Amino acid sequence: MEPFDALRRIAFLLERSRAGTYRVKAFRQAADTVRRTPRAELEQRAADGTLAKLPGIGKSTEAVVREALAGDRPAYLVSLEEQWEGPLVDGGAEIRAALKGDCHCHSDWSDGGSPIPEMVTTAMELGHDYLVLTDHSPRLRIANGLSAERLSKQLTIIDQINDHLDGEFTLLKGIEVDILDDGSLDQTDEMFALLDLRVASVHSKLKMGPEAMTRRMVGAAQNPFTNVLGHCTGRLVQGERGKRPQSQFDARAVFQACLDHDVAVEINSRPERQDPPDDLLTLALDMGCLFSIDSDAHAPGQLDFQQYGCERAERLGVPVERIVNTWERDRLLDWARKH
Repeated sequence: MEPFDALRRIAFLLERSRAGTYRVKAFRQAADTVRRTPRAELEQRAADGTLAKLPGIGKSTEAVVREALAGDRPAYLVSLEEQWEGPLVDGGAEIRAALKGDCHCHSDWSDGGSPIPEMVTTAMELGHDYLVLTDHSPRLRIANGLSAERLSKQLTIIDQINDHLDGEFTLLKGIEVDILDDGSLDQTDEMFALLDLRVASVHSKLKMGPEAMTRRMVGAAQNPFTNVLGHCTGRLVQGERGKRPQSQFDARAVFQACLDHDVAVEINSRPERQDPPDDLLTLALDMGCLFSIDSDAHAPGQLDFQQYGCERAERLGVPVERIVNTWERDRLLDWARKH
């Protein structure tokens, strides 16, 4: 195993296991340094004890590089694989095997931690055929939301990536757009028209009164550009950000708007969200809604969080044919574009 591959694999497993950001960052930075350093120099530095003088190489990452250069599988990697290489959750394997892609993820263009190519490479390694890049919209400044100008630049980069992939995999153009207080969406129609798929989510004023929140979400579902209603209650049930109660709204009215306008309800797979809750997911299921099982990944290893959403979908009886990201790319695009 090459040192770069070992460091990258360790970072993936740490992200997948929800390890602290600082640990992940150390291995991602070391991998970047190793990628830019000729192997001959790495070998010379390992021989004379100066590996740690390279930027981003510390005690733990130096040990990984040394072991990989020596032809050994690094001990730290072996330890992580023994603990975290298997399934993240019992159940959901059949639905996970049916997924063709992921409709909600973030890169370092907004509040994600990794460049777009790394997200693409990991999605391919996980067996996806496509990935929708959905960085945040302008209003969400705390998440470095993309202005129309920055989004335009990102779309050019996506075209370049797809040209390079030459049909082997498709990176789709998307956005996680803020649902504003009045139910309108935080981007121009002109920009929306350039995208393949749009996830609309509430990120602010989550304690808004039930009637106003219902109008807000119904308005978003009625927007012809909306394809997926993201993490609909906004709740947090665990994690370093603490807990947050779910927003209050008339779920039947919101899901009816989704049904009427062919909008998929997202099953957000992040462990801290598990959104919508089981009772609301069951309501949407009984009403006949479509679903999208998404990772909402902010790092490459988190793309595997879809397993959690698949377990919930399987346990609650969501039919595979009503999960839009089990569809082939062209069918997904036809559905998304008809809006």
